Amino acid sequence: MKRSLITWTIMYTSLLFFIGSIPLNAQEKSIRLRYTNFFPPVHEISKLSEEWCKEVEKRTNGRVKILYFPGATLTPPMQTYDSTVKGIADIGQALLAYAPGRLPLSEVLALPLGYKNGYQATKLANAYYKKFHPKEFDDVKLMYLHGGAPALFYTKKVVSSMNEIKGLRIKASAESSSIVSAVGGAPVTQPITETYDSLQKGLVDGVVGPIEILKGWRFAEVVKGCLEDYAISYMTSMFVVMNKVKWDSIPKNDQDIIEKINEEWIEKHGKLWLKLDDESKKYSITKGVKWIKVLPEEEANTAAKMKPVLDAYVQKMKEKNLPGAEALKFCQDYIKTHP
Repeated sequence: MKRSLITWTIMYTSLLFFIGSIPLNAQEKSIRLRYTNFFPPVHEISKLSEEWCKEVEKRTNGRVKILYFPGATLTPPMQTYDSTVKGIADIGQALLAYAPGRLPLSEVLALPLGYKNGYQATKLANAYYKKFHPKEFDDVKLMYLHGGAPALFYTKKVVSSMNEIKGLRIKASAESSSIVSAVGGAPVTQPITETYDSLQKGLVDGVVGPIEILKGWRFAEVVKGCLEDYAISYMTSMFVVMNKVKWDSIPKNDQDIIEKINEEWIEKHGKLWLKLDDESKKYSITKGVKWIKVLPEEEANTAAKMKPVLDAYVQKMKEKNLPGAEALKFCQDYIKTHP
C-alpha cells in the first residue's frame, strides 16, 4: 500500500512537471479566421493581403490563424461586407462601392477630388477615418482602408478630349457612375471581375478606374487609349473589415498586435499602389495603349462639371444628418497639403 502510494506520487509529480514544461502557446486554443478577397491570387494586392494573414499568425505565435480565400472563392464581391457582418466570412476585403448605401459618409473618398496617386489616397482614407470615426462602420471592426488613384478613363477607341466620352458606355462602380454621367457618358455598373469580357465583347466602350487595372486586370489587352484628365480623378476606395464578434473574441494583447500590423500595412498598400501604377502604365504602352493628356483649360472645364457631383454629396449627407461638408473640406485640404 505504502509502495503504491509512493509510486503514484512520483507519477503525479512527473505529470505535473511534464505539463508545466509544455510551451504556453501549445496549451492555448488557436482562433481560426476566414479571409475573403475578390482579387485573384496572383494579383499583387492579393499577395500583400495574404502576407498580412501570415504576419498575424507569426506575431501572435499561432494564436490567431487565418485561412485566406482569394478570387471571390468564399463570397461574391458585392456580398463581401454583408457576409463579414453575418459571419459567413470573418475578414473581408472589397470596394466601398460594393456595399452601396451602407457607407454613405465614406463616399467622400470616391469623389473627384483630383487625387495624384494611390499613396496619397490610401493615407487620406485612413486619416479621414481617424478624424470622423463614421458610425456606418460600427457593425464591423475596420482593419484599414486603402485604394488606387488616380482614376482615369480607358477606352476601346482612342479619344483626345473629354467631349468624346459623351454617349460612350463606360463601366463604372456605384461610386463613380455620377462622374461618368457628369461628362455625358452612360455608366454601366458591374463588378470588375466581369469587365474584361464586357470590354472584349463590346458590351461597354470603356472603363473608369485606377491605372493599376491596365495590368493587374489585363485591361490593356482590350482598350486602346487613356485620357489623362485629373479633374475626374477619384479614389477606388477599399476596406478590410473583420466580423465584430470574432474581433471581440481575440485577447487584448493580440488585438494590439494586429492593430500595429494594420498601421504597417497602410504604408505597404500605399507604396504598392505607386509601384503598380508605374508598372501598369509602362505595361499598357507596350500593349499599344495611347496616353492623351488634356490641356489645362479642358481640365478646368471638367472640374466645373464635377462641382455638381461634390454639391450633390454634401446635400445628400445633409439630408442624412451627416457631416458631409466637413468631410469634403477635410479631404480637399488634405490633398492640398499632402501632394
